[in-house]
Amino acid sequence: MQIKDFFQNEGKEITVSGWVANRRDSKTLVFIVLRDGSGFAQCVVNKDEVGEELFETARSLSIESSVALSGIVVKDEKQLGGFELQAKSLTVISLADEYPITKKAHGVDFLVDNRHLWLRSKRQWAIMRIRNQIIYAIHNFFQKQDFVQMDAPIFTGNACEGTSDLFETEYFDRTAYLTQSGQLYGEAMAMAMGKIYTFGPTFRAEKSKTRRHLTEFWMIEPEMAFYDNDQNMDLIEEMLLSILGDVLKNCKNEFEVIGRDTGALEKAMQKFTRLTYAEAVAVLKGEKDVNGANAITTLENDLEEIQAKITLVKEEITEREEKIAGPGIKKGERNFNQNKIDQLKNEVKDLEEKERNIPGWIKSAINFEFGTDFGGSDETVLTRLFEAPIMIYNWPHKIKAFYMKRDEKDPELSKGVDVLAPEGYGEIVGGGERETDKELLIEKIKEHKLPMDAFEWYLDLRRYGAVPHAGFGLGLERLVVWICKLHHVRESIPFPRWYGRLLP
Repeated sequence: MQIKDFFQNEGKEITVSGWVANRRDSKTLVFIVLRDGSGFAQCVVNKDEVGEELFETARSLSIESSVALSGIVVKDEKQLGGFELQAKSLTVISLADEYPITKKAHGVDFLVDNRHLWLRSKRQWAIMRIRNQIIYAIHNFFQKQDFVQMDAPIFTGNACEGTSDLFETEYFDRTAYLTQSGQLYGEAMAMAMGKIYTFGPTFRAEKSKTRRHLTEFWMIEPEMAFYDNDQNMDLIEEMLLSILGDVLKNCKNEFEVIGRDTGALEKAMQKFTRLTYAEAVAVLKGEKDVNGANAITTLENDLEEIQAKITLVKEEITEREEKIAGPGIKKGERNFNQNKIDQLKNEVKDLEEKERNIPGWIKSAINFEFGTDFGGSDETVLTRLFEAPIMIYNWPHKIKAFYMKRDEKDPELSKGVDVLAPEGYGEIVGGGERETDKELLIEKIKEHKLPMDAFEWYLDLRRYGAVPHAGFGLGLERLVVWICKLHHVRESIPFPRWYGRLLP
């Protein structure tokens, strides 16, 4: 029996196996929070019910010991999942050594060094469950749309977009690179199958340690024959709304665990605003309002609110510290207040980081140079004014990939699209219509100083039955970060890899 099935077995005697996530006890009762991978549940061991020997065994259980418990499933709305187990017997499978991750606050480096254990925590468990549901929703959406899942190679023989952010490796007697995208191969597969999508790992060798960057991450890359960029944007919107609807329906417990305000996600279930690049620049610089709101003024107001919040939180920290230092405080109350103080100090850290960042964001937005790409802070400023993702299209072709189709009405523009998530999370999707003119492609390959011979097979797609086609890339981890409202992308993947991080 698994914990997730308790609701179907109220009043029945069952056996569940798992690990001790937490334990507290009194003279006659031991409360065990058991986890089994499917969920968490409180299990109550009563001395009068199980006898002296098993009761003492329960009291001796260390965190992460593995056990099997038998008992009656009882409804209790106060517990996560709404049920608990009244134990009748207990079997110890393995008694764990002293567990290194405790209730006290741990530094980020410590937690990442112990990622193999950190994954067991309730918060990380919930994030990985949501990630899994997102993956399922993606496959479900494309399969229902008659897409064929296909696989692009991870080893590539050429650096399609330059070598500066690619991992180079030996491939027998040749040099190969770990792929940064399966998109070019996706185009070839779409010419065979009509509509395809790939779902696999991609690699970027950027020496970046920002909260948005990983060196190894997962990409979903659909490619569609006979699609233009308008149809491409329609599909992106339909896909993201489908994913959001799925996780909101199926991950209620998990969102509760991580404290995610699902109201913000529900507000995102609406038609996405579409802005040209030129319109987006005007919004960013504060030259154009959105529904009466101005980007620069909004940031200035945010700064004032954050500064006021910092003062209030610091006052609460002081009050709780004075309470702990006072006489007659009980151990449980002291521990509760200390945990709250630790949480508040982390909140202050986050608020002070925003307080430092916002003036720079304002300056960057006002001084933004038309014709350049948006940076992370620019994306944050833009999305602050919207409740749902926004789509920015018609980009200057000079800052987009060589394979992006030129706009027939204005050859200075390309038919690309970036999708920015709200709440300051920035780009989660990038794509567009692909260039079908062989001569224009050759011109762009030369302009980017790429090896022509490496792209002869790609040019064949234009020589033999060229058709309008489009596609996009969805970064799975960035989507998880937004949906879960995570502070850092490292929490969005089981074993994160970024500049300098290879273990565990």
